[in-house]
Amino acid sequence: MENEQFWSINLKVMKKIKSLALLFSLFLSISMMAQHLKPRISLPATATGKIRQAMVTIHYSSPSVKGRVIWGGLVPYDSVWRAGANEATTFETDKEVMVEGKLLPMGKYSFFLIPKANGEWIAIFNKEPKQWGAFKYEAAKDQLRVKVKPKLIKNSQEMLTYRITSKGFSLDWENFTVPVKVR
Repeated sequence: MENEQFWSINLKVMKKIKSLALLFSLFLSISMMAQHLKPRISLPATATGKIRQAMVTIHYSSPSVKGRVIWGGLVPYDSVWRAGANEATTFETDKEVMVEGKLLPMGKYSFFLIPKANGEWIAIFNKEPKQWGAFKYEAAKDQLRVKVKPKLIKNSQEMLTYRITSKGFSLDWENFTVPVKVR
């Protein structure tokens, strides 16, 4: 009789533990889904255009300045930066192009910058287009690195924006434009 009571009580306790574990798992799943469904603050954007005979597409996420110091603050100098927000910015061309006088084969690349406090910055076209930020960036996978000269702009640019022209493309944000010559 005592043994039956023991098993009866243990069975009830086990059912309660299983129910609590199930509820906890359900709660975690719903919480994770809610986190995943939050709208992105830095919205995805695309710049598309022709440079000579090549069709070029740049996919990026566009953060805002929001009163922050961008260059040397939010975006540190002398470090590889994803050139946007969220996933790494991608640069795609349907034909080979010359970037700052160097050959870039047709294809899709992640695009990074290394900003400098003074002088020329480094623009990087990396063979691994699917990256989150620059956290797993590998220099060994660089297809091309070129030096570019940022320029101060008169009117501050609140949202990061890429522009494609017949001479190449530029990243415009805060008080700088970073032109990249493409032909």
